[in-house]
Amino acid sequence: MPVKIRLQRHGKKGKPFYWIVAADSRAKRDGKFLEKIGTYNPNTNPATIDLNVDSAASWLFKGAQPTDTARAILSYKGALLKHHLNGGVRKGAITQEQADEKFAAWLEEKENKITAKSTGLAESKAAAKAKALEAEKEVSAKRVKAAEEAQAEAEVPAVEEEVVEETATEETPAAEDNTEEKEA
Repeated sequence: MPVKIRLQRHGKKGKPFYWIVAADSRAKRDGKFLEKIGTYNPNTNPATIDLNVDSAASWLFKGAQPTDTARAILSYKGALLKHHLNGGVRKGAITQEQADEKFAAWLEEKENKITAKSTGLAESKAAAKAKALEAEKEVSAKRVKAAEEAQAEAEVPAVEEEVVEETATEETPAAEDNTEEKEA
């Protein structure tokens, strides 16, 4: 029975979530499987991968062939490296302690890279948020300034109207006096 290590899709429409499984290659994509090895969630940044490395290395030793995407995930989590190191132990090239030591050093280095990436993403997100806040403050300041100018312009014509009304009131009695003088 040819065994494949592949992804089995779960989740809802537009939000995929995958199980990493060892399954018979003739089984349906989301059908029967032999063993669930881990999970893969591409919706997070960086993608969340939970993998049982020992189980994956065991299936690789038994001859299971990973699909392209599964191979990339296994490589990313170190299952292929562990399988390679276990092959060296079986051949007698290195001891189990040396293999475990190399694998632990690789895991530590990989964890540092992941931490650096997530820290960089958090810092860039904070910087973008600060930049957006600064831009919003500038727009708000411009709005306040425009409102003050509009209010100042509204007060100036009101003062001019009062002056025009006072002038008109002063001319009206004079006009009445002129008409009375002409009649008399």
